Amino acid sequence: MKTSDFYYDLPRELIAQDPLTDRSGSRLMVLHRESGVVEHRKFTDIAEFLQPGDCLVRNNTKVIPARLFGVREDTGSTVELLLLKRREKDVWETLVKPGKKARAGARLVFGEGHLHGEITDMTEEGNRLIRFYYEGIFEEILDELGQMPLPPYITHKLQDKNRYQTVYARYEGSAAAPTAGLHFTEDLFCELKEKGVQVADVTLHVGLGTFRPVKVDNVADHHMHSEYYRIEPDEAGKINRARADGGRIVCVGTTSCRTIESAADPDGNLSAGEGDTDIFIYPGYSFKLTDMLITNFHLPESTLLMLVSALAGKEQVMNAYAEAVRERYRFFSFGDAMLIC
Repeated sequence: MKTSDFYYDLPRELIAQDPLTDRSGSRLMVLHRESGVVEHRKFTDIAEFLQPGDCLVRNNTKVIPARLFGVREDTGSTVELLLLKRREKDVWETLVKPGKKARAGARLVFGEGHLHGEITDMTEEGNRLIRFYYEGIFEEILDELGQMPLPPYITHKLQDKNRYQTVYARYEGSAAAPTAGLHFTEDLFCELKEKGVQVADVTLHVGLGTFRPVKVDNVADHHMHSEYYRIEPDEAGKINRARADGGRIVCVGTTSCRTIESAADPDGNLSAGEGDTDIFIYPGYSFKLTDMLITNFHLPESTLLMLVSALAGKEQVMNAYAEAVRERYRFFSFGDAMLIC
């Protein structure tokens, strides 16, 4: 299977640059897997497609203001940092720009000296390990100095940081938002609860590996970078009981899907616990737990588009994307949503 099989042409004006004022005001494309039928609905219609006993699985990770701008201590030249993963208390794996001269021993200064960093090592992928020095609480300093790490295809400035967080975000650690969850409001969750739909939370701290471009011709040759996940016993129990009672497992976003598929055994029993996952889901994969998926529209030739195609079939997904372009849907992080059922 070739990476180019997942290419589609997207006009730039369809890339959503700003979130809607109303989180749930987006459009919803519904793709019925068995028939291939596509419906054009509103996201507020989502409850119509769920049933009592279904279990909605959502990723409660919280995005940190992971983009930092500073200078090199020796030259005064500007440097940009993106925090990817915490390795130790004050040591982070980072992406540094410009990277050519970012060698071990280089010292960096942020916020007029409120935060200092020293590059200590380089990973196999070329990311830098940086040890930070500061007075006070790191998270508070980061909240003051850092910016939300919006994807490069979003060029507009985000006016409200909370619009790049889900309403149920809880545990800090992500370098990108699980964007399918951005459409949900507390009112929608209340509506689902009244209908008898359960909600289970898992945590996967989203890194850049999920969004890195696939640079190999053969899809199977691509390697995903690992991301940390955690599933609490009570939440695993909710999912297992729903499945045993005949309910459907409905994942909010590809990150929730990857989390439960990583932690499930071949028979679909979900285990509580934590660890790192580099699971790569593409056509040919047999899903253990996921029955339905709520997701956004993804970049051409991306691993996320491949995951969606694994669930609904490549031809059906690519046809649906072509229709989404024709119907002028809004694409990517702040764009419209898709339900695969």
